[in-house]
Amino acid sequence: MKLLRSEVENKKVLVFGSGISGIGAVKLLEALKARVVLYDGNEKLQEEQIRNQLEPGSTCNIVLGELPKELISTLDLVVMSPGVPLDIPAVEQLKAAGIPIWGEVELAYQMGAGKVLAITGTNGKTTTTALLGEIMKADRAARNTYDEVYVVGNIGNAYTKEALSMKDTSCTVAEISSFQLETADTFRPDVSGILNITEDHLNRHHTMEEYIRVKELIAANQTRENYCILNYEDPVLREFAAGCGATVVFFSSVQRLERGIFLEDGKILLRTQDQELEIVDTKDLKLLGQHNYENVMAASAMAYYAGVPVEIIRRAVTEFKAVAHRIEFVDEIQGVAYYNDSKGTNPDAAIKGIQAMNRPTLLIGGGYDKESSYEEWIEAFDGKVKYLVLIGQTREKIQETAHACGFMNTILADNLEEAVNICAQKAQKGDAVLLSPACASWGQFDNYEQRGDKFKEYVGRLKAYK
Repeated sequence: MKLLRSEVENKKVLVFGSGISGIGAVKLLEALKARVVLYDGNEKLQEEQIRNQLEPGSTCNIVLGELPKELISTLDLVVMSPGVPLDIPAVEQLKAAGIPIWGEVELAYQMGAGKVLAITGTNGKTTTTALLGEIMKADRAARNTYDEVYVVGNIGNAYTKEALSMKDTSCTVAEISSFQLETADTFRPDVSGILNITEDHLNRHHTMEEYIRVKELIAANQTRENYCILNYEDPVLREFAAGCGATVVFFSSVQRLERGIFLEDGKILLRTQDQELEIVDTKDLKLLGQHNYENVMAASAMAYYAGVPVEIIRRAVTEFKAVAHRIEFVDEIQGVAYYNDSKGTNPDAAIKGIQAMNRPTLLIGGGYDKESSYEEWIEAFDGKVKYLVLIGQTREKIQETAHACGFMNTILADNLEEAVNICAQKAQKGDAVLLSPACASWGQFDNYEQRGDKFKEYVGRLKAYK
């Protein structure tokens, strides 16, 4: 049952984590006149820097380091930031005290309003979310269907930042990560989508079974009046469909479906119970690769079952360009094309990156170790990769895997700038240089966006030197 906004007033709420989501949650709660404590276990953080991110006049109490036991007994609610694991001692103490624990997404959903379209999956979330957002905005412009369309969540715009602006006539398109789904409770999108589930974040979820369970929580509260869009080619999701409470619609890039959305002879087609509709011819899309056709199918199906006419969907998907950091063309220098796929933060995403390349490729990989395995990624090179230049914590691990798989052309670099320079020296006219790391960015960079931006900066320097 959703709370009224007025019911939050004067409640004492602990916001756990001082990142973007935590700051967004504090601002929302203070706007509702809650008594807020912002807590972060990192005692090295500077309170003044945190407070500068809050609203002027904020009365939020900031606590850093160890969580005071005497504080726990005074709390009415805890709001978790997605980056905080739920099995650390401080969180276990809060659970033991019986305090309700919400995530940032749950708080935003409770305080928000209007239609909600939510997307999760291991790979493709950001592209699909951005595309669906553009479709819904096009529908608003053409038919005045919503007072506003909000694109929020893991895409970089905190859900809590926009929640209080939402009305019953709003539409929210949300990218939801597994970290955010762990702490969902009443969250129920009108249309949900699970794009795929492959190995990722096992350092957080520990087992593949738990990771799958958490991903599937996006549809946990849905009923038959809601829709859940699933990838037919993912065996985990085919199995999940049988017990899903929503009305399931499949998409497939491999085979024709009796009902659902699929790719056939270069066209994306949607079959309902009584008709077959052509959404778009893939030659008219600006997105590269089969994985992007799957993203288009998922976004199109979600929009269609949210009530958007096919002609508006078609126009929006043909106008849409790739999002930054996802197989993003950077430049061509002396006949060598440079692509930024920094968002390829796990092996499956990186496989999609190399599959999209249509030139001999020098590949930059490596980064933070999320306990992934890299055999399938190496095997997917399929003769395209001339050199694999490795950086970061995983560089030796990946090199060892590559050699075991029979790929010997590996080079270890100390940092991304050196890797770019090595690729530039070894590349020949007609080649591509692709940053698609198969690893998270942490350790060397704050996030994948910073890593991608640095890659583009280093490529820009190459052009200045040529």
